[in-house]
Amino acid sequence: MSQTIEQVEMQDPGVQGWRTQKLWGVLTLVSMAVLMYMALVWAPEDSVQGAPQRIFYIHVPSAWIAFLAFFVVFVCSIAVLVTGDRKWDDRAVSSAEVGVVFTTAVLISGPLWAKPIWGVYWSWDPRLTSSFILWLIYLSYLALRSYVPDPARRARFSAVLGIVGFVDVPIIYFSVRWWRALHPGYVIQPGKVDMPGSMVLTLMVGLLAFTFLYLFLLGLRLQNQRLQNANERKGLE
Repeated sequence: MSQTIEQVEMQDPGVQGWRTQKLWGVLTLVSMAVLMYMALVWAPEDSVQGAPQRIFYIHVPSAWIAFLAFFVVFVCSIAVLVTGDRKWDDRAVSSAEVGVVFTTAVLISGPLWAKPIWGVYWSWDPRLTSSFILWLIYLSYLALRSYVPDPARRARFSAVLGIVGFVDVPIIYFSVRWWRALHPGYVIQPGKVDMPGSMVLTLMVGLLAFTFLYLFLLGLRLQNQRLQNANERKGLE
């Protein structure tokens, strides 16, 4: 008897997961195309910084999505310690890897923006330095996992580091308020926006596009993690 697509999806969650991945992929491509047009053509050029300011529309969304990714690691790590359920560990490590990718984008785009504005690629500005430390913390998180063979111990050790490491995120966010720095402060605050509306809208589209990209990459990484778990179980049999 032939089955409908809906019946197949109910019997095989992997099929539904693939369809969701396709959706995130399409939304990512479309929103990224819109972002590139808005960032490079539609949004006005900054009167002070000129064309280099357009890196802002990549740099800031990358930073915010990196924070989101590590917040997911933080929440899932707490769930690992509370429940001991391996699914939370899978989600934590997957989000950590994606977060490292976005943090790398921040550390690349930041200096590219800084060079024409500050005259140097790197200044050890408090926000830059704390962002670099965040990158090192979660690289250490991933390295730790490769050195602990037992899945249960690996999940617990990683969870502790994932929780402690997240402390650096609010430090990064508030660094421009706590210390004197070259890095610009907040451009969007409650009741105050220091940018034209077209720039704000372009930034919002960037945040949406990078969120879709995060969900797409997270789904791919989770699928890969499930395959790794299956191979690990076979190796123990």
